[in-house]
Amino acid sequence: MSDQTRLSVFKTYKLYVGGKFPRSESGRVYEVTDSKGKWLANAPLSSRKDARDAVVAARKAFGGWAGATAYNRGQILYRVAEMLEGRKGQFVHEVAHAEGLSKNKAAVIVDAAIDRWVWYAGWTDKIAQVVGGANPVAGPYFNLSTPEPTGVVTVVAPQDSSFLGLVSVIAPVIATGNTAVVIASEKSPLPALSLGEVLATSDLPGGVVNILSGKAAEMGPHLAAHQDVNAIDLTGADTDLARDLEIAAADNLKRVLRPRTEDFAESPGTDRMTAFLETKTVWHPTGSLGASGSSY
Repeated sequence: MSDQTRLSVFKTYKLYVGGKFPRSESGRVYEVTDSKGKWLANAPLSSRKDARDAVVAARKAFGGWAGATAYNRGQILYRVAEMLEGRKGQFVHEVAHAEGLSKNKAAVIVDAAIDRWVWYAGWTDKIAQVVGGANPVAGPYFNLSTPEPTGVVTVVAPQDSSFLGLVSVIAPVIATGNTAVVIASEKSPLPALSLGEVLATSDLPGGVVNILSGKAAEMGPHLAAHQDVNAIDLTGADTDLARDLEIAAADNLKRVLRPRTEDFAESPGTDRMTAFLETKTVWHPTGSLGASGSSY
């Protein structure tokens, strides 16, 4: 059969919430076009109810994910990189259309995004050694500080970096044991929705990452004010929206990562991981050993 007689099989993009692929409960979609205005697909236009469902899924998954060993989280993040490597051609195609790039330039971005997953996979069991440790105190005590995940983090993904920027804001959140509700780039959501398909087949527990497409200005205020969201990353929000979301986030003292000028191609460092970590400090009395009174 020749290609000319085949019917095109268009992909139906769906949300990724709780490890499943629902359509928006509102039934709404919006047209996604490439850099030249050519139609690519219809993406779900998420509603306030979708955002609430995503928070419920993220909270349900938090205990198990935060309680997993750092080594296990690293294995799972590395598995994500493996799955992305196997589907690299699809992401090159989607990134090229989303960002108006040549195939070669899109391939460079996708390679960098895969490497970024590997970077954070390696940090899962090392970040505690960097930001935690034993504190010198005057007295017969051990004083130990250890990092712990903040909880459920809302992430407003970058608008113009549909894949590398997306990975750069999701991976550090979950590498440290948090769960995420992600608002994908409104104009270029397809790489994010396809990433959900990868996460679903990479041993990542359902609900650890939840991906919504649609308008950040519609979902953002509800998520910023949500009492069961612990932190918010405003990277993809414009100036006015970021201000409004930061004000709403203050109601329950959410951690807030403000927007800043970033080159996602550069080495990311550790600041995105530490932005969503709490420090737990434990005091423990030392004891005496034997008649000499030596202590441990």
